[in-house]
Amino acid sequence: MVCALGSALCFGTASVLQAMAAQDTAPGTGSGVDPRLLLRVLTQWRYLLGLLLDGLGFVLELAALRALPIYTVGAALAATLAVTAVVAAPVLHTRLSRGEWLAVAVVCGGLAMLALASGAEGHLRGTPGLRIAVLVFAVAVLASGALAGRLPDRARAAALGLGAGFGFGVVEVAVRLIDDFTLPALLTNPAVYALLIGGGAAFLLLTTAFQRGSVTAATAGMVIGETVGPALVGVAWLGDRTREGLTPLAVAGFALAVVGALVLARFGEAPGATAHEPKAAVPEGR
Repeated sequence: MVCALGSALCFGTASVLQAMAAQDTAPGTGSGVDPRLLLRVLTQWRYLLGLLLDGLGFVLELAALRALPIYTVGAALAATLAVTAVVAAPVLHTRLSRGEWLAVAVVCGGLAMLALASGAEGHLRGTPGLRIAVLVFAVAVLASGALAGRLPDRARAAALGLGAGFGFGVVEVAVRLIDDFTLPALLTNPAVYALLIGGGAAFLLLTTAFQRGSVTAATAGMVIGETVGPALVGVAWLGDRTREGLTPLAVAGFALAVVGALVLARFGEAPGATAHEPKAAVPEGR
């Protein structure tokens, strides 16, 4: 749980840096997803610093996923928005209202409930069919970017955010499907390619959402995409369970953490941003 919360701290801080860098990067032509955008933002020092924090956060996330159920880690990652809100306040000179401080407290309370109720990581490693299905889904997430780019402004941002959330969710599930780290096993495991494609697609879609739409809508979509689906996969196919008799507490904690994160999704946009020109987007990043 310490690793999961440390991962949220890294991702939340990185998201502020990355979103500010994305806003300072010249957009490409058209309104769709531009793969060259990632190359352009890599010239921004804040984006590079954010990537370093992302790398540390990912290592901590991997450690957490090897010991905790996916639903617990997913809720902790959704809590990144609470970190983002607190970090963004001094950096972007914004103030949290009483309701937003309450949302931060709700997220923390939900995570505490999950920590009490979570059982150990499930011991099922998934079937070959599940590994292939995760890879196919990762490719579908990547392809969805082209379709999302054709939608109207707010719908586009929500679709890009949801797609990014699905991509991050693929990473969470794929980590649990990799149980042999020898080179031949890694090269023949579809989950490894799913992790790489899903993570890359998520970064691309989220960076595009930072720059070209209502990032508040994108953030809300991402929180849903990266929490609910992976949690269900963990319970249904990977053996994730709660401690005996504490399932209601785990369900309530998960719901509180996600709802609190959605309330804080407004920190995807600074006051005065528009759907076309978000000035200081700071949603959860990876």
